[in-house]
Amino acid sequence: KNMPQITEKGMAQMKKRKPKMEFRYYKIPADSHMLPLTGENLKQCYGVEVDYLHFHNHMEIGYCYYGEGTLSLENTKHEFQGGMFSIIPRNFPHTTNSKLNTISSWEYLFLDVSSIISQFHQANPILSDKIIRQINKKASFLSEKDYPFTGQLIRRLLALAKEHPVYYKEEADGLLSALMMEIARMNQSDTLESGEHEADKLTALLLNVVDYISIHYPDNISVKDLADRCFITENHFRKVFTAYMKMSPARYINLVRIQMACDLLQMSNDPIADIAYKTGFETLTTFNRNFKKILGISPREWRNHPENYERKLLEYNIQTEEGW
Repeated sequence: KNMPQITEKGMAQMKKRKPKMEFRYYKIPADSHMLPLTGENLKQCYGVEVDYLHFHNHMEIGYCYYGEGTLSLENTKHEFQGGMFSIIPRNFPHTTNSKLNTISSWEYLFLDVSSIISQFHQANPILSDKIIRQINKKASFLSEKDYPFTGQLIRRLLALAKEHPVYYKEEADGLLSALMMEIARMNQSDTLESGEHEADKLTALLLNVVDYISIHYPDNISVKDLADRCFITENHFRKVFTAYMKMSPARYINLVRIQMACDLLQMSNDPIADIAYKTGFETLTTFNRNFKKILGISPREWRNHPENYERKLLEYNIQTEEGW
């Protein structure tokens, strides 16, 4: 009698409310690329008819050893059982529900995808970015029966996390790299949309340009020549290259040349003028000016005390590649 009455307007407002969504934050150790969640406490009932989703700040890889239930990836439900695994990019809504009155056994890896890829492709940020985007392209729920190699990689990583054998970190880094490449391949669509296909073609051309600069940095490289290699106008090339590399083509060429000059200054007794010429600078004055602009010191200072200044070059790279 005294219960509050729900009006039609109230019902309509309730229907309009956004469904509950949880954010779950995981901190990966500074000396690692992954955070494993393993152990007996993960053998449990994972909720029944949980009607809200959650998402994480890192990629989640889950492996089901046994149990029954459903894994919801956004609005799609998948029935799970033992021998199946999930690959869920960060910020992707999902949840797991066990079948009524059953226990399921899952274990998880939370991965810093960017750090895994970047450690192997620091010198090529375009390729690094392309692989990372491909890995995070979609969420997947798969069976080890259909994807045996991927399932084995995941189970081995989980085993390493529990056993910590000798050279654990080195093996884990190698397996994580292999797992990332497998995910990237699985996410490679056979039928790319036209816009996406064009973007991939342009990325491939820019990769060729970066490789070309790494080989031909001693030569007289013009921005127009690089644009011609991509079959686009010089202005368009400047815009696209700067968007990818976070620096202009000329600045990138100078950075490569200065990096090579640093190696020669450290490893040889060649005159500084010769090194300037060998690394693509037309005059010693131009070389000295660019060297000091990038590193804040002269080539002679670098040669005398390279150990004191190597961090400067690293900091410059970090700064100019910000955003990858």
